[in-house]
Amino acid sequence: MSIVLFVDDEEHIRQAAAQAFELNNMTAELYESGLDALSRVNEHLDAVVVTDVKMPKMDGLDLLKSIREIDQDFPVILVTGHGDIPMAVDSMRTGAYDFIEKPFSQKHLIQTVRRAQEKRRLTLEVRSLKASQEGRRTLESALPGKSQAIEKLKSKVKMLAELEADVLIVGDTGTGKDTVAKLLHDLSPRQNAEFVSINCAAIPKDLLELELFGHEAGAFPSATTSRYGKFEYARGGTVFLDAIEMLPIDTQAKLLHAIDKRSITRLGSNQAIELDVRFLTASHMDLKELIAKEQFRSDLYYRLAKADLVLPDLDERREDIPFLFQKFVEEAGIRHDKEAPAIPSELLTQVATANWPGNLRQLNIAAERFVLGIDVDLGREPSTAQTGKSLSEMIAEQERAIIASVLAAHKGSLKETYETLQVSRKALYEKMQKLDLRREDFVDAEH
Repeated sequence: MSIVLFVDDEEHIRQAAAQAFELNNMTAELYESGLDALSRVNEHLDAVVVTDVKMPKMDGLDLLKSIREIDQDFPVILVTGHGDIPMAVDSMRTGAYDFIEKPFSQKHLIQTVRRAQEKRRLTLEVRSLKASQEGRRTLESALPGKSQAIEKLKSKVKMLAELEADVLIVGDTGTGKDTVAKLLHDLSPRQNAEFVSINCAAIPKDLLELELFGHEAGAFPSATTSRYGKFEYARGGTVFLDAIEMLPIDTQAKLLHAIDKRSITRLGSNQAIELDVRFLTASHMDLKELIAKEQFRSDLYYRLAKADLVLPDLDERREDIPFLFQKFVEEAGIRHDKEAPAIPSELLTQVATANWPGNLRQLNIAAERFVLGIDVDLGREPSTAQTGKSLSEMIAEQERAIIASVLAAHKGSLKETYETLQVSRKALYEKMQKLDLRREDFVDAEH
């Protein structure tokens, strides 16, 4: 509901305005001082400011200027005396929404405020729509593809990004765990604060706690000055702990305390330091197996796994492989300042049906090799023993991947696709229906 912030240093004027707003079912907050009203203003607030011009400490023009520094589209209505009309007209050129001359009727006040409220509502709606579109573009560019598996992941990433919950990200090597972690931060309310990524496998164990928690001067012989750790550095933002399975057991206990209490204690200190951070963690291993081997704390696992994201490997999103390969080829061309070569449909089919145990990382390397003119390593063909799938399931996956790759190569052209595959249009259409392939998903193969 829109709010009216009414500012005037005279009590009887504030009360008269309050009565007018109440009679018209409008929510109003009354302020004697411009400074008090200013503290309420932010770029997300659905409100209108009505302020007298002549007031002690901060007058209406100073309030207008300060509000425009916060949000230049925030509607401010100036209340002026007769002699101040030229000044009020001039102030509209510098950002005031409108002005009301004293003495004013309640009807005129209400009509002016309602127009300003409608303008504010439209402004906020447009901003919300733009933010939604930008977030969607970020999701699409970071997680390209149209498979059911990737669409499900995008939906869950968007939902979890808006929450404050800590998230455990699980996925095989090369599935994009670091990309998803950065997305969760970039789409969250913490997006303007620090994103601190820590690879637990890359830091020597004897330095890990110092890196995470920091230390005080004198904590050990070489500690001549105090140093805050990465957790403190991330305050207000997000901490991403990759390869969480590599944390030693004793460090896991301290991490559990930091997550539960949202506080840490530097080495050599007894003073707890409060943390305002969101924790994201990732692993490519089955942490439950590590718990059984007493290599990972069960209480930490269940604390981390309250919200989790399981990333699909390329075998689960095989129809996306042609798009991904094309995207990686274009990106490699840009990196090497070379025009990306056209991809033969035969190669795209081979790429779509090959096995990629290294997932996105391996596919990206293959695309780079193609751009550089080096033979593309297509990996190994999947086998029933490797996948645990039946022959009919494997055949269906291969058929789906082949059709998807040819559709992608021809930008969704059905005629070119069925001619390349040497099948009838009717046969292609029936197979696409059976395999849940839609032509429109291939019209723009770049996604």
